[in-house]
Amino acid sequence: MSYDYLLFDLDGTLTDPGEGITNSVAYALRKQGIEVTDKKELYCFIGPPLSESFSRFFGFSMEESLRCVEYYREYYRDKGIFENLLYDGIPELLATLKSRGKKIILATSKPELFAKQILDHFGLTEYFDHICGASMDESRNKKAAVIEYALETVKLDDLARAVMIGDREHDINGAGLNGLDSIGVLFGYGDRPELEAAGATYIAESVEDIKKFI
Repeated sequence: MSYDYLLFDLDGTLTDPGEGITNSVAYALRKQGIEVTDKKELYCFIGPPLSESFSRFFGFSMEESLRCVEYYREYYRDKGIFENLLYDGIPELLATLKSRGKKIILATSKPELFAKQILDHFGLTEYFDHICGASMDESRNKKAAVIEYALETVKLDDLARAVMIGDREHDINGAGLNGLDSIGVLFGYGDRPELEAAGATYIAESVEDIKKFI
Protein backbone atom coordinates (compact mmCIF):
# COMPACT_ATOMS: atom_id res chain seq x y z
CA MET A 1 0.00 0.00 0.00
CA SER A 2 0.99 3.62 -0.50
CA TYR A 3 -0.45 6.06 2.03
CA ASP A 4 -0.68 9.83 1.53
CA TYR A 5 -2.21 10.75 4.90
CA LEU A 6 -0.30 9.61 7.97
CA LEU A 7 -1.93 9.87 11.38
CA PHE A 8 0.58 9.61 14.22
CA ASP A 9 -0.06 8.93 17.87
CA LEU A 10 2.16 10.96 20.23
CA ASP A 11 2.86 9.17 23.52
CA GLY A 12 4.80 5.95 22.96
CA THR A 13 5.08 6.58 19.21
CA LEU A 14 6.90 9.88 18.71
CA THR A 15 8.05 10.42 22.28
CA ASP A 16 8.64 8.38 25.43
CA PRO A 17 6.52 10.17 28.05
CA GLY A 18 6.95 7.55 30.77
CA GLU A 19 8.55 9.73 33.45
CA GLY A 20 6.20 12.69 33.07
CA ILE A 21 2.99 10.69 32.91
CA THR A 22 3.80 8.39 35.82
CA ASN A 23 4.98 11.31 37.97
CA SER A 24 1.74 13.16 37.19
CA VAL A 25 -0.42 10.11 37.98
CA ALA A 26 1.48 9.51 41.22
CA TYR A 27 0.92 13.15 42.17
CA ALA A 28 -2.84 12.82 41.52
CA LEU A 29 -3.06 9.59 43.51
CA ARG A 30 -1.14 11.14 46.40
CA LYS A 31 -3.81 13.85 46.51
CA GLN A 32 -6.29 11.00 46.99
CA GLY A 33 -4.23 9.45 49.78
CA ILE A 34 -2.66 6.70 47.66
CA GLU A 35 1.13 6.27 47.57
CA VAL A 36 2.75 4.41 44.66
CA THR A 37 6.27 3.09 45.31
CA ASP A 38 6.98 1.60 41.88
CA LYS A 39 6.16 4.05 39.08
CA LYS A 40 6.36 1.23 36.51
CA GLU A 41 2.99 0.07 37.84
CA LEU A 42 1.56 3.24 36.30
CA TYR A 43 2.71 2.55 32.73
CA CYS A 44 -0.82 1.32 32.09
CA PHE A 45 -1.87 4.99 32.09
CA ILE A 46 0.15 5.69 28.95
CA GLY A 47 -2.22 5.65 25.99
CA PRO A 48 -5.81 5.34 27.25
CA PRO A 49 -7.94 8.34 28.35
CA LEU A 50 -6.94 9.33 31.88
CA SER A 51 -10.42 9.35 33.40
CA GLU A 52 -10.98 5.84 32.07
CA SER A 53 -7.70 4.63 33.58
CA PHE A 54 -8.28 6.13 37.04
CA SER A 55 -11.64 4.36 37.12
CA ARG A 56 -10.40 1.07 35.70
CA PHE A 57 -7.21 0.66 37.71
CA PHE A 58 -8.18 2.28 41.03
CA GLY A 59 -11.95 1.84 41.11
CA PHE A 60 -12.74 5.55 41.32
CA SER A 61 -16.20 6.87 40.49
CA MET A 62 -16.48 9.14 37.44
CA GLU A 63 -16.53 12.19 39.72
CA GLU A 64 -13.40 11.02 41.52
CA SER A 65 -11.70 10.15 38.22
CA LEU A 66 -12.35 13.60 36.80
CA ARG A 67 -10.99 15.15 39.99
CA CYS A 68 -7.84 13.03 39.55
CA VAL A 69 -7.49 14.28 35.98
CA GLU A 70 -7.48 17.84 37.33
CA TYR A 71 -4.84 16.91 39.93
CA TYR A 72 -2.83 15.19 37.19
CA ARG A 73 -2.85 18.38 35.12
CA GLU A 74 -1.66 20.45 38.08
CA TYR A 75 1.66 18.61 37.89
CA TYR A 76 1.71 17.86 34.18
CA ARG A 77 1.12 21.33 32.72
CA ASP A 78 4.22 22.85 34.34
CA LYS A 79 6.61 19.95 34.85
CA GLY A 80 5.45 16.55 33.64
CA ILE A 81 4.93 17.74 30.08
CA PHE A 82 8.69 18.21 29.70
CA GLU A 83 9.71 14.98 31.48
CA ASN A 84 9.67 13.41 28.05
CA LEU A 85 12.15 11.99 25.54
CA LEU A 86 12.09 11.94 21.75
CA TYR A 87 12.56 8.48 20.24
CA ASP A 88 15.70 8.13 18.12
CA GLY A 89 15.07 8.58 14.41
CA ILE A 90 11.70 10.34 14.68
CA PRO A 91 12.81 13.77 13.36
CA GLU A 92 14.55 12.10 10.42
CA LEU A 93 11.47 9.95 9.69
CA LEU A 94 9.14 12.95 9.70
CA ALA A 95 11.52 15.00 7.54
CA THR A 96 11.74 12.20 4.98
CA LEU A 97 7.97 11.72 4.85
CA LYS A 98 7.41 15.46 4.53
CA SER A 99 9.92 15.69 1.68
CA ARG A 100 7.94 13.01 -0.17
CA GLY A 101 4.78 15.09 -0.03
CA LYS A 102 2.99 13.10 2.67
CA LYS A 103 0.31 14.80 4.79
CA ILE A 104 1.28 14.29 8.43
CA ILE A 105 -1.39 14.59 11.12
CA LEU A 106 -1.07 14.19 14.86
CA ALA A 107 -3.96 12.18 16.36
CA THR A 108 -3.49 11.91 20.11
CA SER A 109 -5.68 11.31 23.15
CA LYS A 110 -3.57 13.93 24.93
CA PRO A 111 -5.28 17.35 25.13
CA GLU A 112 -4.54 19.31 21.98
CA LEU A 113 -3.05 22.22 23.95
CA PHE A 114 -0.44 19.97 25.59
CA ALA A 115 0.26 18.15 22.31
CA LYS A 116 1.11 21.43 20.57
CA GLN A 117 3.45 22.40 23.40
CA ILE A 118 5.28 19.07 23.16
CA LEU A 119 5.74 19.28 19.38
CA ASP A 120 7.04 22.85 19.79
CA HIS A 121 9.40 21.74 22.57
CA PHE A 122 10.97 19.06 20.37
CA GLY A 123 11.00 21.17 17.19
CA LEU A 124 8.56 18.87 15.38
CA THR A 125 5.68 21.26 14.67
CA GLU A 126 6.95 22.17 11.20
CA TYR A 127 6.39 18.59 9.99
CA PHE A 128 2.69 18.46 10.87
CA ASP A 129 -0.09 19.64 8.60
CA HIS A 130 -2.64 19.31 11.40
CA ILE A 131 -2.48 18.72 15.16
CA CYS A 132 -5.58 16.91 16.45
CA GLY A 133 -5.98 15.96 20.09
CA ALA A 134 -8.44 15.44 22.88
CA SER A 135 -10.52 18.26 24.31
CA MET A 136 -9.76 19.54 27.82
CA ASP A 137 -13.37 18.92 28.93
CA GLU A 138 -13.10 15.16 28.22
CA SER A 139 -15.90 15.34 25.61
CA ARG A 140 -13.43 14.10 22.96
CA ASN A 141 -10.99 11.80 24.71
CA LYS A 142 -11.34 8.33 23.18
CA LYS A 143 -8.98 7.52 20.34
CA ALA A 144 -11.72 6.65 17.84
CA ALA A 145 -13.27 10.10 18.39
CA VAL A 146 -9.91 11.82 17.96
CA ILE A 147 -9.25 9.94 14.71
CA GLU A 148 -12.73 10.83 13.44
CA TYR A 149 -12.02 14.48 14.28
CA ALA A 150 -8.67 14.29 12.43
CA LEU A 151 -10.31 12.81 9.32
CA GLU A 152 -12.95 15.54 9.37
CA THR A 153 -10.22 18.16 9.74
CA VAL A 154 -8.37 16.99 6.62
CA LYS A 155 -11.66 16.38 4.75
CA LEU A 156 -10.49 12.95 3.57
CA ASP A 157 -12.98 10.92 1.55
CA ASP A 158 -10.78 8.03 0.36
CA LEU A 159 -9.88 6.22 3.59
CA ALA A 160 -7.59 3.82 1.73
CA ARG A 161 -5.10 6.69 1.41
CA ALA A 162 -4.66 7.01 5.20
CA VAL A 163 -3.03 4.96 7.95
CA MET A 164 -2.92 5.32 11.74
CA ILE A 165 0.42 4.75 13.50
CA GLY A 166 0.48 4.04 17.23
CA ASP A 167 1.74 1.83 20.02
CA ARG A 168 -1.41 0.73 21.89
CA GLU A 169 -4.58 -1.22 21.17
CA HIS A 170 -6.56 2.02 21.44
CA ASP A 171 -4.77 3.35 18.34
CA ILE A 172 -5.44 0.18 16.39
CA ASN A 173 -9.05 -0.17 17.51
CA GLY A 174 -9.68 3.52 16.84
CA ALA A 175 -8.30 3.15 13.33
CA GLY A 176 -10.49 0.11 12.65
CA LEU A 177 -13.63 1.87 13.86
CA ASN A 178 -12.90 4.64 11.38
CA GLY A 179 -12.13 2.30 8.48
CA LEU A 180 -8.37 2.89 8.45
CA ASP A 181 -5.38 0.59 8.13
CA SER A 182 -2.95 0.76 11.04
CA ILE A 183 0.70 0.31 11.93
CA GLY A 184 1.39 -0.86 15.48
CA VAL A 185 4.84 0.04 16.81
CA LEU A 186 6.74 -2.13 19.28
CA PHE A 187 9.16 0.49 20.62
CA GLY A 188 6.41 2.15 22.69
CA TYR A 189 4.26 0.76 25.49
CA GLY A 190 2.23 -1.92 23.72
CA ASP A 191 3.49 -5.40 22.85
CA ARG A 192 2.99 -7.67 19.85
CA PRO A 193 0.13 -9.77 21.34
CA GLU A 194 -1.80 -6.59 22.22
CA LEU A 195 -1.35 -5.07 18.76
CA GLU A 196 -2.07 -8.31 16.91
CA ALA A 197 -5.20 -8.95 18.97
CA ALA A 198 -6.43 -5.45 18.15
CA GLY A 199 -5.98 -6.20 14.43
CA ALA A 200 -3.00 -4.07 13.39
CA THR A 201 -2.51 -4.15 9.61
CA TYR A 202 1.27 -4.04 10.07
CA ILE A 203 3.63 -4.20 13.04
CA ALA A 204 6.82 -2.13 13.09
CA GLU A 205 9.64 -3.21 15.36
CA SER A 206 11.59 0.00 14.79
CA VAL A 207 11.17 3.58 13.59
CA GLU A 208 12.84 2.55 10.33
CA ASP A 209 10.19 -0.13 9.80
CA ILE A 210 7.46 2.51 9.64
CA LYS A 211 8.97 3.86 6.44
CA LYS A 212 8.85 0.42 4.81
CA PHE A 213 5.11 0.05 5.37
CA ILE A 214 4.32 3.55 4.14
